[in-house]
Amino acid sequence: MPEVGHAAPDFALLDSDKKEVKLSARPGHNVILAFYPCAWSPTCTDEMACFRDDLDTLSKHAEVLAISADSTWSHKAWKEQLGISFPLLSDPARDVIKRYGVLAADGASERAYFIVDRDGVVRFKHVMPERGKKLDNSVLLKELQKL
Repeated sequence: MPEVGHAAPDFALLDSDKKEVKLSARPGHNVILAFYPCAWSPTCTDEMACFRDDLDTLSKHAEVLAISADSTWSHKAWKEQLGISFPLLSDPARDVIKRYGVLAADGASERAYFIVDRDGVVRFKHVMPERGKKLDNSVLLKELQKL
């Protein structure tokens, strides 16, 4: 798991339109990496809806990239249903999930949040201690305002 103050591992994953998204292709931008267990589940649906609803405020400080092991087609349908405009990235091989140290015992991702600054350095990380809970976006906003 990348530590605060260290470089964030780079990655390239496909979004719901099967376009490659690279973390390193966002120099000069803060990024929220939001790892989540499973599209369509109640908590993940609520979490992504909260990101959608808070996106105007959050996007003043950072881009949101949400990552799970779900397929691109599942992400596409879920994104359309929820009216999400930020990228949902597919990591079916779980390579990025493993690199960030958030692979759960059941093979899904833990619910985890990383803030990567403009220089590609991890400035905040939080792994939820239990399933069914999510971090309030106000915590992320507070951390972003420190940058």
